[in-house]
Amino acid sequence: MSETTEENIIDLSGERKRREHDLNEKRLQRVRAAFVSALPLNKPIIKAKKKAKKKR
Repeated sequence: MSETTEENIIDLSGERKRREHDLNEKRLQRVRAAFVSALPLNKPIIKAKKKAKKKR
């Protein structure tokens, strides 16, 4: 019986830290999404290479 009770014990402090981490991560994702929608990053413009000048 002592073996089954040891398996069923939950570390509440560890679970609390995991939940806090998940909530913080969720909030961070919302903030990132808000920034992306408010200030979208433009795609970089690729410039064509200049032709080399002929040597005389």
